Amino acid sequence: MQTDPSHSLSLSPSAHAGSASVVGLWRYPVKSMPGEELNASGITEHGLVGDRRFAVVDKVTGKVAGAKNPRKGNFFDFRAAYVVPPQVGSKLPAVRLTLPDGTAVTSDHPHLAQILSEALGREVVLAQARGEADWPGATAEEYWPDMAGLVHRDTVTEWEMPAGTFFDMAVVHLVTTATIDRLRALYPDGRFEVRRFRPNIVVATGPDEQGFVENDWVGHALAIGDDVRLQVTGPCSRCVMITLPQGDLPQDGGILRAAAQHNQVNVGVYAEVIAGGTIRRGDAVTLA
Repeated sequence: MQTDPSHSLSLSPSAHAGSASVVGLWRYPVKSMPGEELNASGITEHGLVGDRRFAVVDKVTGKVAGAKNPRKGNFFDFRAAYVVPPQVGSKLPAVRLTLPDGTAVTSDHPHLAQILSEALGREVVLAQARGEADWPGATAEEYWPDMAGLVHRDTVTEWEMPAGTFFDMAVVHLVTTATIDRLRALYPDGRFEVRRFRPNIVVATGPDEQGFVENDWVGHALAIGDDVRLQVTGPCSRCVMITLPQGDLPQDGGILRAAAQHNQVNVGVYAEVIAGGTIRRGDAVTLA
């Protein structure tokens, strides 16, 4: 696995405030289901308010179900959105789930478990993350396709999520337009769209920032707008999810193969929240 040689330096601490900005904000109320594109969102130490607060859990195994193991259902055929926008410090509103057949049901429906079980073909429940550090970490499964460059091949592994959450690794995921553009150039037959990668924050970098620029952000702090500060903790390793069909996007193993061949299977970075506030589309992004 080789890192792409065209990778260039990332944002410098002295970069002009207008050289990089937030061009996309996404919240995913239910883990593995398509979510909501936002113009603004509150953000706390738990990430964007309402992000990945719910998950489908297999009643038999007790494991979180999701698109990382597509053999157990295509979660991208569902949709999830809050009935009203969640607010910092307030009780979460209900989530409206749209099923593959177009039926809509809310998370407070008395027969939700039965409805979801019928839609997925196995016994499941919708669980809410408690957000408590002493709450045991949930376990989930991940299928690895038989592809060169992956740690595992043609097998299913398990991993434990951070205690009290339904996040894979960290509470915020960022990706830059430079990375998406570089992947398109490396694999022009693939359709590299943001929704494949499920980031929370999409950052548009300046014309001089090309390649996998966020690789150099790891270990640094990012300032977004007037108040929000993030600590970039590591690269975001990708999995079979980014190859799956979504709406008009076709299934394409080449999407994952391109990331494996050119950037050690990484697309984007993870971050923790140092200082919360409100994040908006158009906010300047700089290395703090």
